[in-house]
Amino acid sequence: MELMTRTSSASLGGMREFALNQKQWQAVEMRDRGADGAFVYAVRSTGIYCRPSCPSRKPRRAQVKFFPLPEAAEQEGFRACLRCQPRLARLRDPRTAAVAKVCREIEAQIDADGGMPANGDASGAGLTLRTLSSTAGMSAHQLERAFRSVMGISPRQYADARRMRRLKSRLRKGDDVTTALYDAGFGSSSRLYERAPAHLGMTPATYRQGGAGMKIHYTIVASPLGRLLVGATNRGISALYLGKDDGPLESSLRKEYPRAEIQRDRNGLEGWVGKILEHLRGREPNLDLPTDVQATAFQRRVWEELRKIPYGTTRTYSQVARAIGKPKAIRAVARACATNPVSVVVPCHRVVREDGNLAGYRWGLERKLALLEHESAGRGEKKQRAGVK
Repeated sequence: MELMTRTSSASLGGMREFALNQKQWQAVEMRDRGADGAFVYAVRSTGIYCRPSCPSRKPRRAQVKFFPLPEAAEQEGFRACLRCQPRLARLRDPRTAAVAKVCREIEAQIDADGGMPANGDASGAGLTLRTLSSTAGMSAHQLERAFRSVMGISPRQYADARRMRRLKSRLRKGDDVTTALYDAGFGSSSRLYERAPAHLGMTPATYRQGGAGMKIHYTIVASPLGRLLVGATNRGISALYLGKDDGPLESSLRKEYPRAEIQRDRNGLEGWVGKILEHLRGREPNLDLPTDVQATAFQRRVWEELRKIPYGTTRTYSQVARAIGKPKAIRAVARACATNPVSVVVPCHRVVREDGNLAGYRWGLERKLALLEHESAGRGEKKQRAGVK
């Protein structure tokens, strides 16, 4: 009963967020200038974010994601539109504007000298929570709360993410690891290797190789949740993506593995694809398929725990953290869920916030909500049949 209540609470939270998104979508459809500064919208297929009044061609609704401010969109890898220049829009909410100011201060410091050091010591950087809060006109505690409310992470985590983003950029351009790590602001290789796996899913040297030596075969088929891409090596499934169009799904796979040998080929994947489709249709609740993914030990522990969550039920991030013996690692658990490359097989959609609301989902909150409601309904039907017997 308690689990079903949590699922219902998650559904209600998701519906509230969905209603807000619908209001924002209406502003985008109308190109409402009055909504500029209230939020920005990003388009998954182009990787670009805009202000609501942007005169560019209207995107498909399924490709759109909303953010409270430009920095939040950039945190997920989107680039600012050169046409409407969303960063220049005046933010109307004072608290959001203060958070944006702090984000830009962090960015400026990282661009200058790497910013807040990875070891937590602010010496030499001039970038601490105290100095940042002074810039924002808040106490350190107020800034921490405001930042987490708007961005979903702390100022230090934002600095870490910006530094890691800089690292990725340098590695993709061909810099050696040593040059890239110091340019990104990591004080030592040990600090980099402590933090990089959680963000890269592999060591920096492996990331620089871009999947070199891997052979990935993939296919794309229709599913109850739109187009379904399944990619795999001869050892197991390496990617499971959901979307509306084939192009963006293929681009995501090639972007993740730029140097891998990738080939569209359904041969050998029919069995796995068939089971996934049956699972999405509610005919095969227990989906036990092999995976071949690059991950840290922590990520593997989280993903293994996710596979233990029963069909039709949910867990909170804190419950998962306690289950793996790391009760304080709630944020790290959330990152592991967000970096899960084989959704559905590893059911990260079954993890919700403590208040029952749905957290972000790579393939959209609508799909997360649909998965939870479908599983909950299927579980109820199964119980009813058992009662009849």
